[in-house]
Amino acid sequence: MTDRLPREDFFRRLAPLDEDALRKALWTLYWRGSAQMRERILDTLDPVRAKARRAAANAPADGALTLERIKTFAGLARAGAYLGHDRRVSPSQRTKWRTEFKELATDALSALRGEDTEKAVRAVEILVDLACEMGSYDYFRSEDSVAAARFVVSDAAEAIWTVVRVQHGTTVLAERATPQLIRWERRYGWTRYGEGWVAERERSLTEVLAPMLANTDAWGAFADAEVHALDALATTTRRHRYDDPAHDRAANLAQWHAMLLERLVDTEYEPLLDTLVKHPALVGSERTFLASRLAHLRGDDESARRLIARCLKDVPGHSEYREFALVLGSSPEPPS
Repeated sequence: MTDRLPREDFFRRLAPLDEDALRKALWTLYWRGSAQMRERILDTLDPVRAKARRAAANAPADGALTLERIKTFAGLARAGAYLGHDRRVSPSQRTKWRTEFKELATDALSALRGEDTEKAVRAVEILVDLACEMGSYDYFRSEDSVAAARFVVSDAAEAIWTVVRVQHGTTVLAERATPQLIRWERRYGWTRYGEGWVAERERSLTEVLAPMLANTDAWGAFADAEVHALDALATTTRRHRYDDPAHDRAANLAQWHAMLLERLVDTEYEPLLDTLVKHPALVGSERTFLASRLAHLRGDDESARRLIARCLKDVPGHSEYREFALVLGSSPEPPS
C-alpha cells in the first residue's frame, strides 16, 4: 500500500496541474471511489446538503415504524424463519440476521430520543425479550446469538427505565419495570458462555436499577410492585424444565432480594418481605436462603440456622450457603 504524502508534498504535486486536470482528478476519485468517498466529495461541493445530511443522521428514528419492524423481525425469529423453516426470509437474509438485529437495536434506542417514546420503549422491550429467549432457544444459526448480535441487555434495560423514570416518576417506573426485572434478570448474564465483548459489558439489572431508587419509599414501591407481579405469575406457575429460566426465578433475583432486605427491614414496608419469602412464585433453595437472611436481620438466628441447614441439604456444595452458615455459627456441612 502506498504511503500517504504529507500535505506540503501533495500540494506541491498538484501545483503544475491546471483547472481541467484538477477537475479530471476529482472526477476520477468521485467515480471510482467508495460510496463514503462520494458522499464526502458531494458534501464539500454543497455545504448546505452536508448540513442537512448531518441533521438527518442525528435525528431520532421513527418510533412507530421501528416498532413495527421489530415486531415483524421478532415474529419471524420465533417462527423459525431465520432457520429456514419457511420462505418468508430468504437464504441471503438469514445470513445477515446480525446486521438486521444491530440496525433495529440502534434505531430503537435512537427512537427513545424522539417524541413517540412509548412506542420506542415497547420496541426496545421486544428486543430484550427476544434476547432473553435467545439464551435458551436457537432462533438463528449461531452458537451464542446474544454475543453474535453484540446486544447488551442491561444497557437496553437502563435506556428504557431511564426514559420512564424521567417522564413518569418512580411509582410508574416500579409498576412497569418490576415485571420486566422478574422476566429479564439472569444471575449469570445473557450470553450462553459468559465471555467475550458482550459479557464483559453486562451488568445485573439490580445494579442498573439500584442507583435510580433514591430513598426507602422508592424501594418500598418496587417491593409492593413485585408482590403484585408475582401474584399474577403464581396463578400460572407450573413445574418447568430445569433449563427454563423461570424454574430458577428466586436465584435470578437473589441479588435484588438481598438489596430489598437491607433497605426495608425495620421500615413500614417490612411486611412485604414476609410475603416475598413465602411467595409461591418463588421456589427452591434460594427462597429458603432469603428467609434465612431475613430471620438473621431480625435477630432470630435460631430460625436462620434451621433454614440454612435446609438449603445445605438441598445444595450441599453451595459456597454462599456455606459462608452464611459460618456467619450464623453453624456447621457448613449438610445435615445427615
